[in-house]
Amino acid sequence: MQQNGNDQGSDTTFVAVGMPLPQEDQARANIYGLLARLLLAPPDAGLLDSIAGADALAAAGSGGPLDLAWDQLSLTARLLPTDNVIDEFNDLFVSTAAPRVSPHGSIYLAGFLHEKPLVLLRADLAKLGLGRRAGVRETEDHLGALCETMRQLIVRKRSIDEQQAFFDTHIASWHVACLDHVRRAEGAQFYARVADLAEAYFSLEQQAFQVAEDDA
Repeated sequence: MQQNGNDQGSDTTFVAVGMPLPQEDQARANIYGLLARLLLAPPDAGLLDSIAGADALAAAGSGGPLDLAWDQLSLTARLLPTDNVIDEFNDLFVSTAAPRVSPHGSIYLAGFLHEKPLVLLRADLAKLGLGRRAGVRETEDHLGALCETMRQLIVRKRSIDEQQAFFDTHIASWHVACLDHVRRAEGAQFYARVADLAEAYFSLEQQAFQVAEDDA
């Protein structure tokens, strides 16, 4: 995901923008970034080692299901060889025919790829000054790409209202069904735990958005 304008074509995936973020927002951006990385490509040995050796999730307001999901993901990363996780990713999400799981919003909202939800998403991304980088294989409605968009909204310090509107419109209505498919897919081990982490975190985000809305 890139910012439209003079830097069009630049890779902004790991670039922070502006002044340092508050700790809570940085933690949110980090989790969205990790989910994007894991959903868009299989982890390499270094990333798996980092997950396996990580302490409890350091996210402000975390607890309960989120902590448990992180602990289980970390444990699974310690138990599974890297090659197994790479094979699992390819078995679940990559196929010359139809993959076992296609984590695209259009599939869940309209029944087919490249349908109206993707058109509406692209319009909203354009309004936010964001767009798909050239050469990226997945469309913008891939759940990993949407997580990266949320990360970009946080690091670019877009308002909480804009973040909530994007989440509610493009993630909230279908992520539960998608993550359940990942969790239940044949052969899902590591990615079942990724699905648990994503679901727990998205639930926490929805609660936080609701609190912010009530306090407004």
